[in-house]
Amino acid sequence: MQDILTKAAQIKLIIFDVDGVLTDGSLYLDDSGQELKAFHSRDGHGMKMLQQSGVRIAIITGRRSEVVKHRMASLGISDVYQGQENKLEAYQELLTQLGLSDQEVAYMGDDVVDLPVMTRVGLAMAVADAHPLVCKHAHWQSRSTGGRGAAREACELIMEAQDTLTAAMAKYLS
Repeated sequence: MQDILTKAAQIKLIIFDVDGVLTDGSLYLDDSGQELKAFHSRDGHGMKMLQQSGVRIAIITGRRSEVVKHRMASLGISDVYQGQENKLEAYQELLTQLGLSDQEVAYMGDDVVDLPVMTRVGLAMAVADAHPLVCKHAHWQSRSTGGRGAAREACELIMEAQDTLTAAMAKYLS
């Protein structure tokens, strides 16, 4: 665990996949073909706390969805890359744009399409119900499944490693 905390202490950016990480992976379509997704409110609050602690958040997802655009806007996340068949290209663009190294980035994924980025970053994270190959290549795995608190765990792990979690939680105890 100390090795994970050492890696997490260096993180300046965390990238999340959406389907299967910020959602449970289910795709809901209504009669008109409109896509719906369910996001966990605690994941969102964890993401807000992490941003307030100074860590940047980005999204790289293979699908395109207006729902994702709206949810990320509500969380103040502006680095949103949708429709990315090759997630590594978006990742490299982000690194160049932000002037970061691989060791300063964490990525949380759930399926094999996430592996090209996960094998590059300083801290590769997987949700509890990730594909076995993804689990094999992850440095850390959440106890919660995708869309059910996994992102919150990742955020709190980074905050713990960077010694910002206690202060963030203290305001709720006074």
